[in-house]
Amino acid sequence: MHIGTFRAWETVLICPTCQTIFISEQLHSLVPKWGNFGFDVIVEVGLALFVHCRNNQEVMKILAAKNVFVSERQISCLGRKFIIYLAIAHQESQSHLRKLMAQRGGYILHVDGTCEGDSPNLFCALDGISELVLDTVKIPSEKKEQLVPFFQRVKDQYGEPKALVHDMGRGIVSAVADVFPGVVDFICHFHFLRDVGKDLLQDEYSAFQKRLRKLEVRSRLRQRAKYLEYKIDPNFQSFDDIIASLESGTWRTISCEHFPLITAYALSQWIFEYPQQSNGYGFPFDRPYLDFFWRLQTAHRLIEEIMDVHLRGIAKDNKPFYIVYKVLNRAVKDKQLNDLAVTMERKAKVFDSLRLAMRIALPESKNGINDNGENADIKNIEKKVVSFRKWLVSDDRKKATYAKMIEQIDKYWKKLFADPLSVVTSEGIVYIQPQRTNNILERFFRGEKRRSRKKTGTSSLNKVLKAILADTPLVQNLQNSEYVEIILNGCSSLAERFAQIDTCLVQKEMEKTKNRNQRILPAIRKLTRDSDLTIKISSLFSAHAK
Repeated sequence: MHIGTFRAWETVLICPTCQTIFISEQLHSLVPKWGNFGFDVIVEVGLALFVHCRNNQEVMKILAAKNVFVSERQISCLGRKFIIYLAIAHQESQSHLRKLMAQRGGYILHVDGTCEGDSPNLFCALDGISELVLDTVKIPSEKKEQLVPFFQRVKDQYGEPKALVHDMGRGIVSAVADVFPGVVDFICHFHFLRDVGKDLLQDEYSAFQKRLRKLEVRSRLRQRAKYLEYKIDPNFQSFDDIIASLESGTWRTISCEHFPLITAYALSQWIFEYPQQSNGYGFPFDRPYLDFFWRLQTAHRLIEEIMDVHLRGIAKDNKPFYIVYKVLNRAVKDKQLNDLAVTMERKAKVFDSLRLAMRIALPESKNGINDNGENADIKNIEKKVVSFRKWLVSDDRKKATYAKMIEQIDKYWKKLFADPLSVVTSEGIVYIQPQRTNNILERFFRGEKRRSRKKTGTSSLNKVLKAILADTPLVQNLQNSEYVEIILNGCSSLAERFAQIDTCLVQKEMEKTKNRNQRILPAIRKLTRDSDLTIKISSLFSAHAK
């Protein structure tokens, strides 16, 4: 980038005696063998794409401003090269990374994967102490036979971990038992609670959701809200005074003519704000459809109280209340909905009691996926869960209703509660309490999705997971200064470090990505869109046979 476009003439010398080949070290420190773009351009593209979340067009403009002109297709290619160079640098630094973790007493292995739709599963191994991504792989599914080779590779590279933290997936649990026998094994408290809550609430919640759809409550209420909005003129006199009165709860206007209209509209829109009651944990911690029903009930009761209060003594003024009330009444009076809501609220209270006992993902907390649980003594948490379990089995009715929950608690008890680990470091013996959750990986994957949305403008991660290289998550390690120092291996920059890597290794990896990401030829793609393709093929072969 400091030169721009240039044409190089290289003279290669060969010793006639020993046949040693002498090439231009200066040229090959700038540009990889057989390459047209410098190492600094590769790094600039990689950081722009994967750290700063720029799209290809934005990267093209950034480079053009620096007098480097690259096509959009070349940007994608350079981005893949950046990941491959980084992955090789990471692999060549594994002994130093292992030494770094050993100085801290070892590492705690967190493992988890993410996928979407029919995409492959991007599976990651991460150290819970340094929060460094150690290794990654793309696999069809989280089955034992797919995970065992990956876990074995991590073990060979970094040694045996001090502890493991993962979710309750059968494939993970089984593979961990095979590869890491005897290693302290923890079940993520967050995942444990999520699975218990789903088992407890999923059936009623799904039925509740289907019933709401059948009654068409939201669509009908949305129609009424649009009708009321059409009737409101925000420019009429005293509009602002009415809004101020609703905001303060005290009368700020002397005009009551449009008050019921604006109030009914505000109430309908207030109902649609039900997602704000969620705390960012997702189901079963958040139960948005139940919150929606609660708001329907609240608005219904309120309208019943005020619909016969005529502020001007004119009955037709309150017509907007009746418009909204009819829709609310349809849902609020539905027996099936009410029965399901009562059952869910009762079970939800029990589930929330377990959350309180485990001091994680608390009902009043707003931490969402960033919640690692309160920094409470693990023994105190264990005592609270013991008390909770005793309460569950205190009578036959609760034992029958919550049998699955009791079974889950008993099954994973030893993996939920354990004493801090004593590890030997350069500073002596240190006690480490593994994180109670695997949320560092959950946050990592959520970050990947957020960066993908920023780059592509689409919410789906399906295509991204199919296209990206498995080693892409290693980019996140660049935020760690110790990691950067290790992989630089004495170099002053990533560009200088990449220049030390064997170009043949990079070319081999690039060839693999070409095979994996092979696209359908445009002419063939056009054929696949023809609904009569099979008929035409049959006709061709039939005609030939004749």
